[in-house]
Amino acid sequence: MDQKVMSKYEPVIGLEVHIQLLTNSKLFAGDANQFGDTPNTNISAITLAHPGTLPKLNQKALELAIIMGLACGSRISQYLIFDRKNYFYPDLPKGFQLTQDRTPICVGGEIEISTSHGNRRIELNRIHLEEDAGKSFHPPETPDSLVDFNRAGTPLIELVTEPVLHHAEEAYQLLTEIRKLVTFLGICDGNMEQGSLRCDCNVSVRPKGTKELGKKVEIKNMNSIRNVRRAIEGEIVRQVMLLEQAEEVYSETRSFDERTGGSSSMRTKEEVNDYRYFPEPDLSPVQISDQWLEQIKRSMPMLPAELKVQLQDKHAISSEDATLITDSIEAYDYFTQAVTDQNQAQHVLNWMRGPIRSYLKDQNISFGVLPLSPRQLGELAALTAGEVSFSVAAQKILPLLLEDSQRDPRQLAEDLGLLNHHDDQSLEPMVLQILEEFPDKVKAYRQGKKGLIGFFMGQLMRKTDSKIDPKIANELLSKHLN
Repeated sequence: MDQKVMSKYEPVIGLEVHIQLLTNSKLFAGDANQFGDTPNTNISAITLAHPGTLPKLNQKALELAIIMGLACGSRISQYLIFDRKNYFYPDLPKGFQLTQDRTPICVGGEIEISTSHGNRRIELNRIHLEEDAGKSFHPPETPDSLVDFNRAGTPLIELVTEPVLHHAEEAYQLLTEIRKLVTFLGICDGNMEQGSLRCDCNVSVRPKGTKELGKKVEIKNMNSIRNVRRAIEGEIVRQVMLLEQAEEVYSETRSFDERTGGSSSMRTKEEVNDYRYFPEPDLSPVQISDQWLEQIKRSMPMLPAELKVQLQDKHAISSEDATLITDSIEAYDYFTQAVTDQNQAQHVLNWMRGPIRSYLKDQNISFGVLPLSPRQLGELAALTAGEVSFSVAAQKILPLLLEDSQRDPRQLAEDLGLLNHHDDQSLEPMVLQILEEFPDKVKAYRQGKKGLIGFFMGQLMRKTDSKIDPKIANELLSKHLN
């Protein structure tokens, strides 16, 4: 759509992010909290809501929710009750959901994001605990629907932002930060494809300069952060087109289609849903003591922003490199395991931001499944600190290591005859010979064409079959050229 038309309107976006907690058992039952098990095996009389069964709160889930709130600067509610949300869930046997309405565990807070529009602190409304529903399946070959209750009762926190986002990019970056935060805190694996991190987007548009919010549309069924951005961008355009044609925008829930990038209406919601919340009579109120809250605060893991500063101080690396390392918990763990001494960090980084990053992008995988162990990369980095040239190692050793994760980098370098056998004493005569062979290039270099250093380095690499320490070679060339 024409940008002039789009600029007449201001999008208003709020996110509702559902985060499954990494506990061994469910929120109110002892059933296993495990993805991928045979359907309807992680269930019990409590999950199936048999008469006479009573829920019991999972303390670990409560602790993980508090950790998330502390990380976001929220106020922790120390007196809690749970509520029944009377909304029909076909995949919750109780017929209602246990959640928190009046006393969310975390109130307020904020998460900082960085976008092309600048840095912003996104205000949170609340973070509350609730149980997940099961999963329904509708096979096309049969009129029957199937239900798997394994997920029913899984502990969730729902993070609700204020409606303060105005660009799809902001929503993308916020969800990226949330995923990074929960994985570094160890409270969720952040896997959107498996549904352990899910996001519903509330989108409306209004004429610029007005205060009244437009009709809110909720978008569901997005299984990646990229699709969240696509869905919001498409919904903004759809609403603007309707308003430009003097048509009404209906408040509704829409389902995102990953294949087309569009969305379709699921149900209208012209009236505010009355969930008829009331306190859960089978659960006693929860009082969080000052002592327990202080204990959780003291045990808090370092946040990505704190780890970034620590990396810069410890390894004398740039802010950009520290950002690369803390981009994910997998990247951070990989780097810290690969670096075996203080002097090796820069060499490991050369690999991570170069060939390794390219390989991950080409294969569309993360550090967590990279077929090259941190130990192997550490040994490879040590080799390229002086014994094998970086380019030769990237072209000849790395591909073999990626094919077989059991192979030893040093043994490979020896087998292929790639180890450097030239020190400064043996290299110096070669450097002088090359300078004598190309007097015109030497003259041009001394007249200011400093880029010719690469030409001389290439000649030296050719003479030695690349078996030189680039640092020593560069020092010798600079010494005689200058």
